[in-house]
Amino acid sequence: MAHTETAEMIDPVARRHATAADYVQLMKPRIMMLVVFTAVAGLVAAQSVTGVSMNPVMAAIATLAVALGSGAAGAINMWYDADIDAIMTRTSTRPIPSGAVPRDEALAMGLIMSGVSVLMMWLASNALAALLLAGSIAYYGWFYTMLLKRRTPQNIVIGGGAGAFPPVIGWAAVSGSTPLDAWILFAIIFMWTPPHFWALSLLAHKEYAKANVPMLPVAHGAKATRNQILAYSIVLAPLGLAPVITGLAGMLYGITALVLGAVFLVLAFNVWRSQAGDAGAPGSDLKKAKGLFAFSILYLFILFAMIIIERGFGAYMPVTIA
Repeated sequence: MAHTETAEMIDPVARRHATAADYVQLMKPRIMMLVVFTAVAGLVAAQSVTGVSMNPVMAAIATLAVALGSGAAGAINMWYDADIDAIMTRTSTRPIPSGAVPRDEALAMGLIMSGVSVLMMWLASNALAALLLAGSIAYYGWFYTMLLKRRTPQNIVIGGGAGAFPPVIGWAAVSGSTPLDAWILFAIIFMWTPPHFWALSLLAHKEYAKANVPMLPVAHGAKATRNQILAYSIVLAPLGLAPVITGLAGMLYGITALVLGAVFLVLAFNVWRSQAGDAGAPGSDLKKAKGLFAFSILYLFILFAMIIIERGFGAYMPVTIA
């Protein structure tokens, strides 16, 4: 279905006036909140580790720049995906397919916000952080949305880099560099994304099939997806402890990561043993996929909250590894 057909699909009678909430929804606020939170974790950790203190006003502007950049990428994504959003039930009420916001208006909003966010980041911090922010917007808005999503079942794996950049951007905003610790935080989010999203796709695979989007359950089936969820979870659990090994995180984080990683593995194993995503799968198996999806959000939030608590509130206690 051509993108230009989206506007013609909307019944003029069904069109409605856009509200402020519609423009907020264009920015994908739920994703934005997680993006901002992980960026703040990188910003706080960088100040603690390097001893460089960033002016609070500049730090707030840099954080706002990350939020605007995330919103810009979301608006560009909704502009491009308006045709498939109109097909899938769970996305058909979004601002563009519902007729509230014209597609060209969403694109203009995304492009303007992209430019403003990058400029703000440059002025508040440095060129490297601004470049990384620009790259993350392009990664999600162009590379993932336009090149990967409709072409390969590995779209989430490769495209996961877009959501993994925020802590690196936050670190760069403080120090003007991106050391190993920053990239470890990147790696945690990168490896977290596939099992998180594939748990959801097991529940929504019929929607993706209807829209002809080759998500893994559509292209290779539910069993292959469950196998991949378990495989990535097995890598993610120990990776979550990597900040302790490098000294970025301390005892509080280490204990938390150990417990959360174990729970994540148990939930992933339960999904692997289930029939979630298969035709006629019992409701209890679908609940297992829902449970993993819900817990995965909590997992990432708590891990990065521990980074902020340890490095920002003086709770850091180094772990000595013999």
